[in-house]
Amino acid sequence: MAEEGLITTASAHSFAETLERLEAALQDKGMTIFARVDHAAGAASIGMDLRPTTLLVFGNPRGGTPLMLVAQKIGLELPLKILVWEDESGKAWLSYDDPAWLARRFGVDPTLAAVAALSSALATFADLAGRP
Repeated sequence: MAEEGLITTASAHSFAETLERLEAALQDKGMTIFARVDHAAGAASIGMDLRPTTLLVFGNPRGGTPLMLVAQKIGLELPLKILVWEDESGKAWLSYDDPAWLARRFGVDPTLAAVAALSSALATFADLAGRP
């Protein structure tokens, strides 16, 4: 799925299993999970239905600090986030901001090693969560 600045990948698993696999992958790679936002539960709390949609907010200072040293305002987008969501057909997806796009947005050279490292890490996490 192509949307400017957004990377979305399909999961081979259910929503619940994708979310569980993502959390495990993040923990295995030493990431701190700062928040788990269950948007469907929030919708239910006001009497509205929303398909499963959960945002994980996570990070490690080794990844984001080099970027903030170049452009401190990029901290607005850190820590990192991955949204796990289920579409109308019941298929699970993972979506996250493209670090190169974020870098350009905040005036950081997108070829900077820290940007490549974050891009690689996010792709790895999505792959570990969604691959068969």
